[in-house]
Amino acid sequence: PDEDAAYWVGAATARAEAVQERIAPALPPLDALLECRADIEQFSALIGPVDDPLQAVALGWAPQPRSNPFMAEYRLNTPASAHGHQSDWLAISGGTVMLVLDQASITPQALAQALSLEVVVDEEGKFMAGREQVSRDRPDPQGGPMLIESAVIGVSTVNSHPGKILLGCTYSLDVPEEAAPDGDPAAGTAGSAG
Repeated sequence: PDEDAAYWVGAATARAEAVQERIAPALPPLDALLECRADIEQFSALIGPVDDPLQAVALGWAPQPRSNPFMAEYRLNTPASAHGHQSDWLAISGGTVMLVLDQASITPQALAQALSLEVVVDEEGKFMAGREQVSRDRPDPQGGPMLIESAVIGVSTVNSHPGKILLGCTYSLDVPEEAAPDGDPAAGTAGSAG
């Protein structure tokens, strides 16, 4: 029995190391992703760890139960940093990667002000602020109209995480409004990573 356990632990460790070798080089540092210093292709490297818990574990991320159905959450072996704030709690939702911070250390309003963000919502316990950090034209690989790559720094609160602040970056790739077909509101988004 002890030999069997050792075999399986060794096999699992070897598999995790193989997965880490395959995905780690493609994943930029979390700090760069969280601070909007990466691009949409680099952000899309997060899809593997979000879709495959073994990949997340190989990166040193412990998947957490979902307290919000729209966010995948992880505890990190090594804390990540964004704009001078550090946490071992990471959340990913659609095209957004965020650190989960305690409001005990700073209020969302003070953090937004320190980052020169535009406040969009601040009422009834809900807060949301952001600032576009990156906006650039990108050719459509399928030969369509020019696309707009965007990265927005954001600070927000969410009801599923009382006493917490979400700090991170939202990445998107959109069709310019003037290029979207008339009458098709969904055509304005070519796709968000995630």
